[in-house]
Amino acid sequence: MRAGSAIAALVCCVAGCKDGTTRVPVPKPPASVTAEVAANMDRATAPCEDFYRFSCGGWLDATPLPPDQPRFGRFQVLRERNAAAMRDLLQTAEKNGDPKLGKFWNTCMDEPAIESAGLQVLAPLFDRIGDVDDVESMFALVAELHRREIRVLFDLEVGPDFKRPGQNLAFLGQAGLGLPDRELYRSSEPDMIALRERYLVHVERMLAQAGVAEAEARDAAPAVVAFETALAEISMPREALREPETRYHKLDRAGLDAYAPLPWTTYFAGIGRPDTGAVSLAPAAYFSALADLLRRTPPLTMRHYLRWQVIHAVAEHLPERLVAENFEMFGKTLRGQAELAPRWKRCVEYSDRALGELLARPFVAAQFSGDSREVALEMIRRIEAAFAAGLPNLQWMDAPTREAALGKMHAIVNKIGYPEVWRDYGAMPVGDDHLTNVLAAAEFLFAERAHDIGRAVDRRKWEMTPPTVNAYYNASYNEMVFPAGILQPPFFHSKWPMAMNFGGIGMVMGHELTHGFDDQGRKFDGDGMLRPWWEPQVGARFDERAACVDELYSSYEVQPGVHLSGKLTLGENIADLGGIKAAHRGFLAWAADSGVDPHAPAMDGLTHEQLFFVSFGQIWCTKSTPQNDKLMALTDTHSHPQHRVNGPLANLPEFATAFACAEGTPMRPADICEVW
Repeated sequence: MRAGSAIAALVCCVAGCKDGTTRVPVPKPPASVTAEVAANMDRATAPCEDFYRFSCGGWLDATPLPPDQPRFGRFQVLRERNAAAMRDLLQTAEKNGDPKLGKFWNTCMDEPAIESAGLQVLAPLFDRIGDVDDVESMFALVAELHRREIRVLFDLEVGPDFKRPGQNLAFLGQAGLGLPDRELYRSSEPDMIALRERYLVHVERMLAQAGVAEAEARDAAPAVVAFETALAEISMPREALREPETRYHKLDRAGLDAYAPLPWTTYFAGIGRPDTGAVSLAPAAYFSALADLLRRTPPLTMRHYLRWQVIHAVAEHLPERLVAENFEMFGKTLRGQAELAPRWKRCVEYSDRALGELLARPFVAAQFSGDSREVALEMIRRIEAAFAAGLPNLQWMDAPTREAALGKMHAIVNKIGYPEVWRDYGAMPVGDDHLTNVLAAAEFLFAERAHDIGRAVDRRKWEMTPPTVNAYYNASYNEMVFPAGILQPPFFHSKWPMAMNFGGIGMVMGHELTHGFDDQGRKFDGDGMLRPWWEPQVGARFDERAACVDELYSSYEVQPGVHLSGKLTLGENIADLGGIKAAHRGFLAWAADSGVDPHAPAMDGLTHEQLFFVSFGQIWCTKSTPQNDKLMALTDTHSHPQHRVNGPLANLPEFATAFACAEGTPMRPADICEVW
């Protein structure tokens, strides 16, 4: 079957296709699918009152939160299924002729060997940390740690230059905190103060369990927390870091030395790229302040901080006593997770992280076959056409900007399933020690990244492994990527009713497409260049509409007294609002071309159009601990699941029509936000 024909082939039926063939009735979905959709719903809840509950109430009532998860939804259900499939592949990898995968897996699962090895692999690093006596020697160590993906003080990413998207640039970003956000160090709320007190105890315990003398660990912990607090104070809030202009401050080496006088020559030599000619600071002010902070920091504090950061970075790969203490702090205390995930799940995660595209090859062969790729590509084309068709209806746009937006959309590259060129892991060593393998994998991937500095961009690379249950839009590449991992139920199945596919993966496709035109994506043109390609007055009208979205989502409460940040989540919310609209339009266009009446019965009392909306709601069915809800409100650029359903649908008039919602009901407010 040729690309582009797969969807049409599923529905050519009695009334007669455009190619002259006859149409047959749309096939009924399998009974198991109908039963699952119905069981997930709560028909006692009116859809116009709370559509999330209407779609997901049955699932929420029947699904306990697993003890090894702080958050569990249908995304996680699929991740668990994919993890089990990967486990089967890893367990048989050596037998099936892939010794590298097999050895990595087997050493990870060998807990007695991990206990026996202790921390001896880290001993040479600890010895070198003991020699740090000034900023110069510290930066030599920072380079060595960065090569192993231990991101002390700052981090290094490599990607297209925002102004020259065909060439890679080194981006230096703020990093180096042990807690997941600067606000956890700065907040005066009582629970945040208690969290910091627990963190202080945690640092001391981890240092002591790693072999530091108790008295030294007791002195080191307050110094570490005080230094990290100083890093937090000079760090920029997450909301501000969303702005690409904040993340782009390009300097040549002389400019870098002048702006942030630190031993950069030592650092770039240490990562194997002494020839690095330019960098972008993300953000700039952090590095100027970092230079001043390090001049004032005693060498002893530097050593304490570096030793702690090494232990913290690799804690999950160490003996059980350190794994348990690390979980008590970051699993139980911070996220409310009751139990540590079983060893096999963690080893699947580590294997995917280290050898993802090697593991993906058999995964894709087993899990992503048939006509799935062709159906997905045709859906994307439908949704892109629907987005384009909606542009003339946006009165706030002028003709030149509308035409430029259309050009950018047509330039988007769509990647489906898996890369066209697989990563070669031949140079990555895998031996008989788990922690050594983890560090070798980190060094291999870092070296690949550092090699790209200043070189031409390879647009074939992926930022996610194919088994990942996620998708992304990259503004610098102007591309959308949909891994094989997410192109499965409950998001997608090539033989499902298309209402379900458009409501599931179709909304994800529309979401990623809209990211190209959200408050940040819109600043990059079709070639991935950061430049002002909008007319100023059009940009101002866009900002007015974005402000409506900001205000709306800031009103949503996720726990008593805890609200979403409309600014932090703005881009994702705009993408959600635009994504469901594009997916809905794409579905209606498909239905019109296929002779399917969207208002006709589809399953269990739902029309095809209503099934589209229910399928969308059901991909977000999720349970979460209160602690995790609060942490995600602080750190996640995505809104919480309930608001990812009710927010977009309450602002989509077509939804209210489909369910006959009266004006003034929660799902049909008098005033709505519209951007795309």
